[in-house]
Amino acid sequence: MKPPRATGFALLEWYASCMWHPFPGFSGVALALLSFGTIFLLSYREHKQGPFDLDPKGKPGGYEPFLAKYLRVSEFIIGLATGSIVLLVGSSALHGQNGHLPWFYATPLLLLSGCVFYGVCFMVWQVYDYEMYQHGTPHTRVGYALSEALGFSSLLCFASGYIWLIFAVTR
Repeated sequence: MKPPRATGFALLEWYASCMWHPFPGFSGVALALLSFGTIFLLSYREHKQGPFDLDPKGKPGGYEPFLAKYLRVSEFIIGLATGSIVLLVGSSALHGQNGHLPWFYATPLLLLSGCVFYGVCFMVWQVYDYEMYQHGTPHTRVGYALSEALGFSSLLCFASGYIWLIFAVTR
């Protein structure tokens, strides 16, 4: 596509039409994916080759109290994130824009959605991995890194989503 011969605003308009404009909330999706990838790689690099013993001091069933605590914390964070999503989206009818929220709410909503996604995956992975461990499958370096990446990504998406939401609401 050739630029127009005119100068000034027509040239700027042409230039802007040739640029890629990300969708509303792109920053939230990018931050959620980047947080998971970064935490996974850092965790994988930090831990030596497994297998790892999930039960403290080799005591069978010793991980179950920790598992219950991890699941409870995940449930709490997921509950806060989903409640916030429902409240914010549900109040969009009161905003007077035909039931739509302004575009700048997309990023914090997608970050909170990432928190829910990673939190649910963390809970499922913890239960599945511990069940497999009890049946003799070793807990590997990848499994350890995946546990940490899912859990801490959920927490990071939750915190950054709320911080971003505060800035979006108070601007």
